[in-house]
Amino acid sequence: MAEKTFTVIDSAGIHARPATVLVSTASKFKSEVTIAYKEKQVNLKSIMGVMSLGIPNGAEIKINAEGEDADAAIQQLEEVLKKEGLAN
Repeated sequence: MAEKTFTVIDSAGIHARPATVLVSTASKFKSEVTIAYKEKQVNLKSIMGVMSLGIPNGAEIKINAEGEDADAAIQQLEEVLKKEGLAN
């Protein structure tokens, strides 16, 4: 299992476009990948799940991956979050 915590820096938070980028990235991996905000945790491969969290700017999120390619999934998601200016 791999896990990493990020702080959202995009002024609009995780809205539709970045959520789509995250979902498509997570979907490339066999591992089960989840994103947690506050008390809720959802499948990061589900656009509706991610959008239901309503993640705002300044939020602390936790991404968790479990499976054979968990470390690679976390690493690539971290790269996407930073490259897109979404979180650090």
